[in-house]
Amino acid sequence: MSDLAGVSSTLLYAAFIFYLVGTFLFGGSIRQKGLRDDERLNRWGIFAITATIIGFIAQLGYFFTRWAAAGHAPVSNLFEFITFFGMMVVGAFILIFFIYKTAILGLFALPIAVIIIAYASMFPREISPLIPALQSDWLHIHVTTAAAGQGILAISFIAGIIYLVKNIDQSVSTKKTKWLEVIMFTILSVVGFIIVTTSFGLANYSASFEYVNKEEASAVQEFTLPALVGPNEGVLVTEGKMEPFVDMPAFINANKLNTVLWSLATGTLLYLLIRLLFKKRVAALMQPLVRNVSSDLLDEISYRSVLIGFPVFTLGALIFAMIWAQIAWTRFWGWDPKEVWALITFLFYAAFLHLRLSKGWHGERSAWLSVVGFGIIMFNTVAVNLVIAGLHSYA
Repeated sequence: MSDLAGVSSTLLYAAFIFYLVGTFLFGGSIRQKGLRDDERLNRWGIFAITATIIGFIAQLGYFFTRWAAAGHAPVSNLFEFITFFGMMVVGAFILIFFIYKTAILGLFALPIAVIIIAYASMFPREISPLIPALQSDWLHIHVTTAAAGQGILAISFIAGIIYLVKNIDQSVSTKKTKWLEVIMFTILSVVGFIIVTTSFGLANYSASFEYVNKEEASAVQEFTLPALVGPNEGVLVTEGKMEPFVDMPAFINANKLNTVLWSLATGTLLYLLIRLLFKKRVAALMQPLVRNVSSDLLDEISYRSVLIGFPVFTLGALIFAMIWAQIAWTRFWGWDPKEVWALITFLFYAAFLHLRLSKGWHGERSAWLSVVGFGIIMFNTVAVNLVIAGLHSYA
């Protein structure tokens, strides 16, 4: 088992490297000749998609070797699920790429997948036995289908972002430019989370606090980042570590809030450095890369991705989920936070298609909707799993 686990980790690392290489090669394919949509892919684009496919095959190898090592589908915790989600983003991109041959999509899709996989690596990676609630064939049926749907819907977000970067006028400051910068800042904050977590993880940073929890009992909480905020009535018991500036009330998880604050601080620093170095908004800095891509093509890709991803997500996240819920908990629906947000996601994309088909919401309106939809997906993936208590908190 340990040998297979080692092989799976190596394959995941190889996939990560190939995705990075593919990103730079897609960048080269754009910069070399400024490809238009009706031109043949140049050699850099061919190298880029080849590297992407090799990376995807390597990640498939990671998935199946980890499955063999664990004895169950590797989608039972946040590391495994988010890694699989990243793989589905790449798989959906490869499928869309061979339909539309749009190199610029790879320049945005692969970094998103890299960020997702890097984010996953911040969670515990140990292979552990399944808890009783997860010991079912419906684990891989429900979770993998839901993740595949989300991966396809992510391509709609990526095409939408490219559309907005291309078409929003960056010469003047408007609400549109500000909201687009908020999106860019959010992405940089996720990168900031990865940077600070990796840095302090490599330094083996750890600080323990004794505190008073919500039940007014004494407890211990371990911080893996220096404590900007501390737990309720917290006392630092690890010598030589940073004291928090303020203690949080018992109903606030100080450790998670501390991680959020570090991520926002690092994201802010990255954003300010980019603004100072290039004297432009982040979106304006990216605009020359997307100058030659067709807006109509981006709009079509975004729409087609929703047409494909929406039914797949509905099948996995709602229908299969309700069947498993009936088997495991003897009820189809129970208003668990995860169930509620899956329903919200379903209703949002149903509204997306309604507005598109009945109200003519094409172009920029459709692009904004695809961005909001992906925001809902990520809130469901991250915040609901980490912050909101429920039957899915085991993830």
